[in-house]
Amino acid sequence: VTLSGMLNFIDGLWSSCGDERIFVFTTNHKDRLDPALLRPGRMDVHIHLSYCTIKGFKLLASNYLDIHGHHPLFEEIEGLIENAKVTPAEVAEELMKSDDADVAFGGLVNFLKQKMVEGNGIMNEKVNDVEIQEA
Repeated sequence: VTLSGMLNFIDGLWSSCGDERIFVFTTNHKDRLDPALLRPGRMDVHIHLSYCTIKGFKLLASNYLDIHGHHPLFEEIEGLIENAKVTPAEVAEELMKSDDADVAFGGLVNFLKQKMVEGNGIMNEKVNDVEIQEA
């Protein structure tokens, strides 16, 4: 696919839709895209979807487990989330595995530790001298 072909395709989508439509395009490398693709009229809204933050985790815990205050595992989870590259969808998936907050948060801790091991390329089962527990 050439750039010209892509631009013609995108412009054809806009002109063939009489009603308003929303098209979603995604990329991991916006900086590598030709500016012609990103100009107003082709790509009007740009949304950056980041990794999960502590604030995002607390919102997910509230939504999925109805936890609005503090939980004994919050501090450990917050430390792990700051260092692990994990998406909000991955966190939500872990939280949905149990209605019991202790079980769900325990599973999330193990998941985050595993992500750190994978992210750092460490092949042993230790992260910061803490053994990864079986879920």
